[in-house]
Amino acid sequence: MKAESKSRLPIYAIVVFTIAMCPAVAEAHLNSTGMGPVYDGLMHFLMSPEDLIPVFALALLAGLRGAAYGRRALLVLPTAWLIGGLAGLAATAVNATGVSTAITFLLLGGLVALDVKLSLRASTALAALLGLYHGYLNGAGMGLPGSASLALLGLVFAVFILVSLTAALVVQLQAAWARIAVRVVGSWIVASGLLMLGWSLHGKL
Repeated sequence: MKAESKSRLPIYAIVVFTIAMCPAVAEAHLNSTGMGPVYDGLMHFLMSPEDLIPVFALALLAGLRGAAYGRRALLVLPTAWLIGGLAGLAATAVNATGVSTAITFLLLGGLVALDVKLSLRASTALAALLGLYHGYLNGAGMGLPGSASLALLGLVFAVFILVSLTAALVVQLQAAWARIAVRVVGSWIVASGLLMLGWSLHGKL
């Protein structure tokens, strides 16, 4: 059963990546789903590829490096995201540019594709920077601090779940082909970043 589940890993990765890359309408503020602000925040994260893909890539990278890296990412990334989000609640609405999003895709996807052996300290710093940056952007676009604080908690919870599931899945991979499949996913993220960068620069020329 264990071997069978491992053999389905590339299929699962393709399905997750395809869903994540589906285009969604970008809004400066959260849309209410009618199920409460916490659920709104969670759904906002799941429907925002510019947030979801970098978190997914960081979790893949942490999983490739080992359990210690996965645990550190699981602790640091959601915490930094929460801190950045709370700081952003007091700021005016800020939108990430297509170039900055593309660079994030290229950096994290490239680290995964190349299976770069970062130190635990460097990996921790990367998780902290990613969380603070994206958390601030999310917090700045959430509107009123009251309900936005609850929405931010839902968003952070979604980050925690994605990192824990993805890193835990990758950490247990031992077969060479399975680790190569993870690196292929990283190369797809790089390709998406290149397309995004080209599109963003084309619009400015």
